[in-house]
Amino acid sequence: MVANTMATNTENRLIESVKKTPLFYKLLLILTMMTVIGGLLTGVMTYMNVGYSNTFFHDWSRALLAAFAIMPIGFLLMGLITTTINQMLPNTKAYKRNLITGVLMACIMESMLAFSTAAKTIGFADQAAFLNGWLQGFLVALPVGLTLMVIMSMTIKPKIEAFLKS
Repeated sequence: MVANTMATNTENRLIESVKKTPLFYKLLLILTMMTVIGGLLTGVMTYMNVGYSNTFFHDWSRALLAAFAIMPIGFLLMGLITTTINQMLPNTKAYKRNLITGVLMACIMESMLAFSTAAKTIGFADQAAFLNGWLQGFLVALPVGLTLMVIMSMTIKPKIEAFLKS
């Protein structure tokens, strides 16, 4: 009886010592991911739209700031798409569902980021130039985005989900 009480006390102490990850760390992780991924993709798109000139870094920073407004939508979409894919393909292996999610997210996010980058670097005055800039940015950055999203959804996403749930 005494040994059982000691085991229970030890278990209670262990449970109490396990703490949730602070919200600050979760936000820091999300902001870091947004900066790295958004910076890389908008950098490629900005380069395709305006080339490397004296104003490249200024144009890139404006495009990245615009991307920060769009990326939270991407996080919401990722959750929605993940849920939808899991419901539509419940018998499919998790890595296949994650691959489908990654490809869909890459196409959606690339399209939205290309739109915001073209809007910031080219503007809407010349519709043909804007459309050309959007398409060019989208097509050139798509392989980069697909690579990033497949890597993220296959390896990093499950770990990030576990971290964010902790």
